Amino acid sequence: MDKAVLIVEDEKDISDIIEYNLKKQGFMAESVHDGLQALKKIREGKFGLVILDLMLPGIDGMELCKIMRSDPEKTIRETPVIMLTARSEEIDKVLGLELGADDYITKPFSTRELVARVKSVLRRYESAKAGPVAEKIIKIGDLVIDTGKYLVKKGGNRLDLSAVEFKLFLYLAQRPGRIISRDLLLDAVWGNESYVEPRTVDVHIRRMREKIEDDPSAPRYIMTKRGVGYYFSEGAADS
Repeated sequence: MDKAVLIVEDEKDISDIIEYNLKKQGFMAESVHDGLQALKKIREGKFGLVILDLMLPGIDGMELCKIMRSDPEKTIRETPVIMLTARSEEIDKVLGLELGADDYITKPFSTRELVARVKSVLRRYESAKAGPVAEKIIKIGDLVIDTGKYLVKKGGNRLDLSAVEFKLFLYLAQRPGRIISRDLLLDAVWGNESYVEPRTVDVHIRRMREKIEDDPSAPRYIMTKRGVGYYFSEGAADS
């Protein structure tokens, strides 16, 4: 597990507390206090995870996360991000996840909870990098899923799915026609992470559709059973 963590928080008292508690747990933690300084540090490529405050001088947290997720450098693009904010509105939480944050925590929070989330996100990321033991190629219509390399191709072009998106997509694709509830998807993809909310599944499904479907508003692969859950279309293989 990569234990180098960058804390991007403009309130020094808060960053000091986070840094102290992470170091107590064996992490190598470093703090910066504005978005521009953070971007410079992130592009040095030495951090395994970024704790990112939403409200920052220079570049705010939302914009910085967006820049990271579109960076040409793979290690930066895939660096896990946990967002911090004093806001509690659902729209902020959803927007943060849609921009590519791996988790989200609202102030005030306990340092114990934050450290638990850091460990959880890093475990999930390391597990995704390791990949499944047995490699297998799955072909569904114009989609090719390589379970060993954690990649999906559509029409020969690689789709840029995050580790969580890939696991979620694979779980559905391996069970065509079966309607899977949000709770079951949370258990299958996020495991025993008690802080992940059911709404997270909806956000990741939306992001997957934007990458996989020709028309996300009229999906062919990932279908919704309103009030129940999601399923992978059995007819996708014939399309």
